[in-house]
Amino acid sequence: MDIAKKISKLISYLLPKIKNSGRQSYILSKKIFEATISLSIITYKTVWQTLIFLHKASNQTINYLAHHPLLDKAVVFYRYLNKKIIQLSNQFFRSIKKTRAYKKAGLYAQLIRLDKPIGIFLLLWPTLIALWIAAEGWPDPLVLFIFISGVILMRSAGCAINDYADRDIDKKVTRTKQRPLAAGKISKTEALVVFISLSLVAFALVLLMNELTIWMSLGGILLAVSYPFMKRYHYLPQVHLGAAFGWAAPMAYTAQANEITSITWLIFLATILWATAYDTMYAMVDYDDDIKIGVKSTAILFGNQDKIIIAAIQLLLIFNLLLIGHRAELSGFYYIGVAAASLFAAYQQFLIKDREPALCFQAFLNNNWFGLVLFIGVFLDYQFADMV
Repeated sequence: MDIAKKISKLISYLLPKIKNSGRQSYILSKKIFEATISLSIITYKTVWQTLIFLHKASNQTINYLAHHPLLDKAVVFYRYLNKKIIQLSNQFFRSIKKTRAYKKAGLYAQLIRLDKPIGIFLLLWPTLIALWIAAEGWPDPLVLFIFISGVILMRSAGCAINDYADRDIDKKVTRTKQRPLAAGKISKTEALVVFISLSLVAFALVLLMNELTIWMSLGGILLAVSYPFMKRYHYLPQVHLGAAFGWAAPMAYTAQANEITSITWLIFLATILWATAYDTMYAMVDYDDDIKIGVKSTAILFGNQDKIIIAAIQLLLIFNLLLIGHRAELSGFYYIGVAAASLFAAYQQFLIKDREPALCFQAFLNNNWFGLVLFIGVFLDYQFADMV
């Protein structure tokens, strides 16, 4: 009973205090809220007025500057300065173009066919295919960089040594008589220097690869140097070109995988077959001139059977590509690429059916698409085959 009374007294004592504390808390919260609202309104008004002031001030400043006579003078000076810069730039570039060094650089660019990159692409596709199959996907970045650079350098070097070897022949061929060396615009020594310089740079890059690849590069250099002279001795220089171009494939394979396999040589053989087919189409363009000069080629060797033999080579090439796919355990994407390449081969047969030189040249150029779709097939196969 005493405890109940004490609790009752305690409640009676605390209740008024709790009510009073609650009332005071409410009043305090209300004052804080009202102060916050007032402060926000004051801040908003201050910011808004400041923005209005800045807007008016900027408009006045812009209006003042826009109508100030100095602005007109500045515009006139700017136009004068811009005109002078353009004039001086044009004079500078005109003077550069007149220099012996600029003219020589342009002739060297023509010598190595930088203006006609089809040869780079025809060498690039089998190289990339070999790299991707050897790596079973993306190759090592350094290896990829070196071989793309090597393709550009060695194709350019090959053009230089080819023009050196054919400097007397090219003068008698309509298509080639305006080449810099044949036209006498550069000397044979300059062509040799260009060849040696490019070859040394390419070999310096190869030195970053493994020992097997370095030794194999020596064979590649011998093939590149000897190819231009073969048309004087036998009727298969196109096969020799195929070996020179194809050698990049086993080199790329060994650089990435550090081994030689049956797939390596299948890619090499495929490149030889492919190059023999497309370079025979190329030789058909110069058929009449080559007959007069006495230059040998597969186009002359095959004679009236040239179209049939090219078709047979293309069929062997397609069969070889199927073998590569089987040995490398490639799947659907690769075979779609082979099918697309086969369609391009059929189209090339259509182009050369009348042996029209211009169309034969178009058939030769069309081989870039043949190689491209093959590489796309290999690339997609390793990229997405597991997802199918």
